[in-house]
Amino acid sequence: MNDSNDAGLPATGGAIARLSDVGYSVGGRAIFDGLDISIERGKVTAIMGPSGTGKTTLLRLITGQVRASRGSVVVDGEDLATLDRDGLYLLRRRMGMLFQNGALLTDLDVYENVAFPVREHTDLPEALVSRIVLMKLQAVGLRGAARLMPAELSGGMSRRVALARAIVMDPKILIYDEPFAGLDPIALGVVMRLIRETNDALGLTSIVVSHDVHEIGKLADAAYLLSGGKVIAAGTPAELAVNPAPVVRQFMAGEADGPVPFHYPAPDYAAQLLDSAARA
Repeated sequence: MNDSNDAGLPATGGAIARLSDVGYSVGGRAIFDGLDISIERGKVTAIMGPSGTGKTTLLRLITGQVRASRGSVVVDGEDLATLDRDGLYLLRRRMGMLFQNGALLTDLDVYENVAFPVREHTDLPEALVSRIVLMKLQAVGLRGAARLMPAELSGGMSRRVALARAIVMDPKILIYDEPFAGLDPIALGVVMRLIRETNDALGLTSIVVSHDVHEIGKLADAAYLLSGGKVIAAGTPAELAVNPAPVVRQFMAGEADGPVPFHYPAPDYAAQLLDSAARA
């Protein structure tokens, strides 16, 4: 039986996260208005869209940092609207997060950055903490950098240390917020390979927010394109690449002209200039 709906969303039988008819506003401005997304277990799912469409806000909804004003957000069987603080913290322990630019703790060395979540959330003996940390650093190719400080790392190395920290608690869901930003081509290729290999080797579910259409096309199993507070296209990256909808074509091809405007909504330009001159 096919559980896909009319919007082209993936079947929900294997979903580890599901957002249904989600609405969310900030300062009276709607960020999401009827958002529907299903994140399939074991897959790498990309979230794409023009700047300002709420991609990072979507991650905040999934992690419970903000609450939807309507609709439901269910992650790993938990309805976030029903969770108290303790329940939310327990759910977050099943997630790993790779923040933009790594977000390493600058006063701790590489080893202690990776060990930090283990020390915070467990009472494991130091010998076992050491073994876990070295295993995760080995997985990202940086065991030899264990005693370097963040200031001594390149951008690509920082991102790899952040990945080791994100997987140190063996999460079910790994979330990446713009993991390719600011990386040179070699570092980008290394991080892409690590995302794919980590997801498959550890049996994770990965959610990747990115503007990088080309890289996502080589990495993701499924992709969602957001605009206007909703999903406007969903499918494999290859399917999105040939989607004929003008807004999808504009984003995927990187076209300057199209439905997504260059100017933020503003009053009539000439009238505003005249008003400014009159008040001068």
